Amino acid sequence: MSEVEGSIIQIASATDRRTDGESDIDRDQLDATLDYIRPALLADGGDMILQGVDGGTVYLELVGACGGCPISETTVTAGIERILRDRVPGVTEVVAE
Repeated sequence: MSEVEGSIIQIASATDRRTDGESDIDRDQLDATLDYIRPALLADGGDMILQGVDGGTVYLELVGACGGCPISETTVTAGIERILRDRVPGVTEVVAE
């Protein structure tokens, strides 16, 4: 893991602010799936930070090149949300902040 990836993971842990709701989502499975997706974002100069989970909703922050990308909404709905819904039981929606 690169130094940048390590720091992003630390930031994500420090800013996990939406976990006060009930959720049946397995956080280990969610984290593993986000790690599966992450290289595609990194390849384009971006990344994502998990802000938290509330019920079936996963809150992410897109950073780097993804943060200001004009197709970031498509990346979230057609890419990240689709993969999370397929691989992580309980995920119903992904919201990018």
